[in-house]
Order: sequence, then C-alpha cells, then structure tokens
Amino acid sequence: MDLTTTYLGLKLRNPLVASAGPLASTADGVRRLADAGVAAVVLPSLFEEQLRREAERDFRLAMAGTDSYPEALSYLPEAAVDAWPHHDLRLVEEAAEAVAIPVIGSLNGVSPGGWTGYAKAMQDAGAAAIELNVYYLADDPLSPARHAEQRCVELLAAVRAAVHIPVAVKIGPYFSSPGEMARMLDLTGADGLVLFNRFMQTRIDPETFTVSTGFELSSPGEAALPLAWISRLRGKVRCSLAATTGVETAADVAAYLLAGADVVMTTSALLRHGAGYAAELLDGLAAWMTRKGFDSVADARGLLSAQAGLPMPGRSGYLLAIRQATRAFD
Repeated sequence: MDLTTTYLGLKLRNPLVASAGPLASTADGVRRLADAGVAAVVLPSLFEEQLRREAERDFRLAMAGTDSYPEALSYLPEAAVDAWPHHDLRLVEEAAEAVAIPVIGSLNGVSPGGWTGYAKAMQDAGAAAIELNVYYLADDPLSPARHAEQRCVELLAAVRAAVHIPVAVKIGPYFSSPGEMARMLDLTGADGLVLFNRFMQTRIDPETFTVSTGFELSSPGEAALPLAWISRLRGKVRCSLAATTGVETAADVAAYLLAGADVVMTTSALLRHGAGYAAELLDGLAAWMTRKGFDSVADARGLLSAQAGLPMPGRSGYLLAIRQATRAFD
C-alpha cells in the first residue's frame, strides 16, 4: 500500500503532519513524533512581535555608551548571545539533524517588514520549508476588507522574496471571499495553503462579569468549514492544500483526503493521546484504505471534492438540510 504524498513539492512518506505545538518544542519531541510515523513536523511559531522586541533590545544594548566609547559599536553584549530567537534557530538546527523527515519552520505575523528576513535564518538553519501563520483580526471592526487581504499578500511576498525553500500560508476563514484570498496567495507564490487557522476563543462569565480568552483543543465538529473549502479549492489552485483542525480519528484523516487535502495536520489529538497516537492514526488510515480498495493515497484524494462531481449544496441543499434536521421534532 502506498501512503506517500507530495506537499509543498516535498515527497512525504504519508499524509500525516504534526502541526505546530508543544510536542514539537524540543528536538527530542520532534524525534518522538517522527518515530511515531508523522511525515513532517511544523515547529512552534516565531512571532513578529517577539522578533521586533528582540531587535529593539539588541539595538539599545549595542548603542549603550557609544557616545563615550565609539569602539563599543563593535561590541556584542553577552546578554544577547543566548537571546530568545537564537534558541529557536538552535531548535531548527537540532530538529533537522535529529530526524530524516522535513522540519518546517513557522513564522507568525501580520505585517511586512525586516522581521520577515528571519525566514532566511530558518532556511539556513535547516528548515525544509516555511509556514507563514497569518494570525490577523483587525483591531478596527470597520477596517476595509481589502486592507486585510492586501496585508496577507504583501506579507507572503516579503517572505517569498527572502527564501528559496517552499512557503505555505496558514490563514483563517474570515475573509469576504476565502476562495479569492486563496487564489491571490497562490498567484503571489504560495507553495501551499493551510486551512484554517483557529483564533482565540472568547468567553464571558455572567456571574463574575469577566472576559477571558484562550485556546482549547479542537474537536471533530470544527472540521466542517475546512472540509468545505478544501473540496471547493481542489483543482482551482496550483499550490498544495493542507487540512488542519478537528482531526481526532483515522476517519477524520480519511475525510480530509477525500475532500482533496494533500496532507492532514493535527496537534490536538496528539496532545490528548501522546505522540505515539500518530501510529494509531496511520494504522487506521491504512485499514480504511484496505477496506475501501484503495491502493494509494492518490486514489482517494479528492474523490469527493466539488471537482469530482459532487456539487456543494446551494440554497436548495440548505433547505433540504433544514427539513432533515427538523424532521425529528415534528
């Protein structure tokens, strides 16, 4: 049975990828994920704000006392040697050396600028690709939609110009037209799209009158939106399609492949069950393929996408779904 797939132009041994998360925060963690069978690992993100703060701090340290001692301009303060970004570059180096599978560096940002050049540092450290995680919700609720869209395109263009390795873009679903956004990124040079980013969940406690934000592990019910858009985009864009969110079982992996995903990413399931759970997901996927008579992942991929002859429901489908959902309460 052939589980191999291609993502970002990289030949992978199977379609299961460990997305960015705590399990990939050390070289040993990356090694455990690889030993469990995942085909690639996305490292935790470097954030634009952290890189900017680091650059400002180094500038202040470098300039301290230079009015009195010009030779200090060539002095690298010892405090900067083991600074935070250097630690993350070491993780890229160590992880890439520790495993035979691709290690994908991740940058999280919302605006173009000099910080995007850090993508090249990741490339030089051994990253096989860059995942650009565009985590952006406009502060101004009346901000024009085109501003948000153009920001994503400019950000990709800046990173794309800095590296020669593949670049994937991870976006959220909250665009006026996610399909057009996907096409714009594809034309700008994205080698892959990761659908979709999950934003922080806001909770209001009516007893304590407090507002809290944070992240919760994803659940299978959240897969509906990425499933729908992956099936719509299959065959419409040149770049690879990666599915993320709502992966808990091998059936979830299979569903994403049928929709048209080139790879399926998961973090929540691995955090719930441990890195070794990747082997169970892959065994389950292989068992499903055997039952359904698929010799390869390629045979299943996109079989139920919109381009494969199954139209996505319009208003008539919506009305039918409403009738079916309410029938039990008649």
